[in-house]
Amino acid sequence: MKKLILPALLSALLVACGGKAGPQTGAGVDDRSAGVATVTAPGVSGTGIAALTDPNNILSRRSVYFDFDQFVIKQEFIPLVEAHATFLSQNPDMRMMVQGNTDERGSREYNLALGQKRAEALKQALVRLGARANQIESVSLGEEKPRCTERTESCFAENRRSDMLYAGEF
Repeated sequence: MKKLILPALLSALLVACGGKAGPQTGAGVDDRSAGVATVTAPGVSGTGIAALTDPNNILSRRSVYFDFDQFVIKQEFIPLVEAHATFLSQNPDMRMMVQGNTDERGSREYNLALGQKRAEALKQALVRLGARANQIESVSLGEEKPRCTERTESCFAENRRSDMLYAGEF
């Protein structure tokens, strides 16, 4: 039952929040000097690019974690996704890469596919919340970039994630 309710609630939230972004214009992909704007998402303080590295700012958090064998964004990560979507919508020249990751359980092929689904789920949520699709690239790393290498459930949980990297970080 939970598996049906959570995606429905997430979809309703994303649809309700969609359409916040206004018309956007910007320089070409290679112009990285522009894009310093005030971010007004909940829990976001500060302005511009510095907010991405300020440990007191929600934008410095870059990972969304998933349950085992799932690619549905959990409710607890919605504010984080909203903050990054707002930042991207206010900085149309910024580019992001979303890297989908898995734990080591499952075949290489299965993990690459699941990692891609996780990356795509995060990308689509960012787009629904105001980011432009052409700002975000999604890739799967499968099990190839673990954060933790112990064979424990807490370690597996650290590896089931999608990471958001901004241009210059990938």
